[in-house]
Amino acid sequence: MNQSEANLHAIDYWQVIKNRYGVILLTFLLVFMTALVITYVMPKKYESKAVVQVRPKGTSANLIPGTGDNNRAAMEMGQTFFPTEFEVIRAQKTLDKAIEDLDLVNKWNSEPEAVRRTLRSIVDAENIRGTALIEIRVRYSDPKDAQAIAKAVSEAYRERRTKQQSEFAVQAMEQLRRAVQQQEDAVEDKRKLLSQIIRQEKIIYQGDQSLFQGSGGFNEADDAENATKAFLALEQDKIQLESQIETLLKYDGEQLLNYAGGLGLPDNIIPTLLPQYQEQKREFEGMKSSGLGSRHPTVEGQAAIIDKMQQDLVEAVANLREILKAKLELAKEQSLKLEARMNEKKDGAIKKGIANQAFVDAKNDFETSQRLLEQLKIKQISEEMNQKVIEEPIIIHEEPTLSQVPVSPNIKLNLALGAVVGLIFGVGVAFFLEYLDTSVKTLEDVERYLQVPVLAVIPKDVGVLYKQSGMSPDAEAYRILRTNIEFNRKNPEDNAITVVSGGAGEGKSTTLVNLAYICAQGGYTTLMIDADLRRPRLHTFFDINNSVGLTNYLTTELMLEDVILQTPVDNLYFMPSGILPADAAGILNSRRMSELIQDVKQRFDLVLVDSPPILGVSDASVLASEVDLTMIVVQHRKLPRNMLLRVKQAVENVGGHVIGVVLNNVDVRSDSQYQYYTSYYTYYAPAESQAPAPSSSPNQPAAQRPSSRSSKDDSKQDLY
Repeated sequence: MNQSEANLHAIDYWQVIKNRYGVILLTFLLVFMTALVITYVMPKKYESKAVVQVRPKGTSANLIPGTGDNNRAAMEMGQTFFPTEFEVIRAQKTLDKAIEDLDLVNKWNSEPEAVRRTLRSIVDAENIRGTALIEIRVRYSDPKDAQAIAKAVSEAYRERRTKQQSEFAVQAMEQLRRAVQQQEDAVEDKRKLLSQIIRQEKIIYQGDQSLFQGSGGFNEADDAENATKAFLALEQDKIQLESQIETLLKYDGEQLLNYAGGLGLPDNIIPTLLPQYQEQKREFEGMKSSGLGSRHPTVEGQAAIIDKMQQDLVEAVANLREILKAKLELAKEQSLKLEARMNEKKDGAIKKGIANQAFVDAKNDFETSQRLLEQLKIKQISEEMNQKVIEEPIIIHEEPTLSQVPVSPNIKLNLALGAVVGLIFGVGVAFFLEYLDTSVKTLEDVERYLQVPVLAVIPKDVGVLYKQSGMSPDAEAYRILRTNIEFNRKNPEDNAITVVSGGAGEGKSTTLVNLAYICAQGGYTTLMIDADLRRPRLHTFFDINNSVGLTNYLTTELMLEDVILQTPVDNLYFMPSGILPADAAGILNSRRMSELIQDVKQRFDLVLVDSPPILGVSDASVLASEVDLTMIVVQHRKLPRNMLLRVKQAVENVGGHVIGVVLNNVDVRSDSQYQYYTSYYTYYAPAESQAPAPSSSPNQPAAQRPSSRSSKDDSKQDLY
């Protein structure tokens, strides 16, 4: 199927259903009756159910607040809780307990394994949505047994659940007692370790507060830090002294004096002497500038003062250098002592820190273990008190009852499903057959695959028109055919047409007779030649003797007037087939046959030649080569499309020309796509019509019939 066929419109789908409603109805009835029979033969089953409530461990009220294990209860009531409980209900141990209580092995006289399998197949469980309730359902052929089994299974399940929960509680309590004992031993060991550290390190332990004896408010870490700071400060002073001494040794003269004067030391007299010395020098220079000579008593006295002050400065600088050296030596000695003290304090701080950390770790470990022990003891007390309270894990809210009405089979449901499935299956079969059906279904099929026009659509069950009383509305289809032949033949002289079909029974002969009748009614002198020398039928439509006809003319010296007869219809003439020969194709493929065709073309307005099926024998191919045009009759929904292509190719291979196709035997009532093509002619059909009166007997020779058209030439008038 191509894309256009795959994308059918909704109307096309409805058309398929209408065309194959018989298949759909048959399939529907078969499936529906099958469902009815299956429902009838199915054994009746009765249902009994018990409704129970499941209470996981930990959902009961806690006597001591804060000790409830809500997380465990939430985990138990997870997604897998109810599926697990369903399997527990149908488990072997539960069913075995029910079998034992009801003595089903002896009651059913069967093996234990067989009884167990039977119970597993009839027992089912389901959670009631949004609740913690479970329905335990039993379906069995005996309503009393169904009730008893449902009750026994629910009781067995309750007993198993109660026993399991009790055993679990005992085991949990025993594990809790062991955990408390082990924790008590661990707390005692940690307490002993903490006491040992306290005694060794002389720590005053008072709950969360602890002091190291002899610390005086300071710890070893503080002492080590202070010693380090003092050592670093002294080292800084020592470096400064060394720098000052090096600078004093490096400078001389005025630079030395200026640098020494800037040192802020308590024994330094240079800052006092240096300004005086500089003032005396300025006065000395002033004297010399005033014109006094170097030997002037005043100048010499001033020079002596300056020399004395300069000598004092030099001695002061020397003394300052010695003072700095002394201080440096003292600083070095103090640095060594402070370094030793600093190292000692650091070692002590490290030892005390290690001891303190061991104490802190031991104290924290002891206190943590002690708190855990207290929690375990509280949990133990809570569990012991909760065990004294009776907790029922399974509560039965609804006891099984005796069912009076069977729940299976559900007759209404089964029949409804049978009807729906039958309808769906029937429609599916119809569309599947439609998919497999490659026959011609539409006008588009013919024109697409054969590339020739459809000349007419002939409705289904159209009989022989000339035998019908009055003017039949079905005749309009053949009038359309006559009109389309006129407009589709290119040459008006092409008036010899053979009618062929792919197979037998497609309505070829009936189409030819009705077309000839309509053409004769329209004033055409029409000749029908029965060239089907295998199974001739045209003579049966007119009740004419078939003993003399075409074969006699082709094999003897008979005249044309001897083998052409006029029918009861005006302007309609007929040449029977004659005696059937042994070699039909050889007789038709003769020069006399060609001369016959050329002769009757001149004598008649229209010559219609009937032929056997073209795919069965070669006669039709011979006739297609002799006549001017070939018209193919195709029965609706019969031959596959590839067979129709072979029909066309058979005509074209011998040089014939296909004028078009007649789509025959179309059920316009079911195929709505043809209604527009065939409905209008019935609208114009007259309400009362008159049948033409026959003018002569059927077996009267054509030479004795009057002419129906005076416009024909003399050669045509010879036959009239």
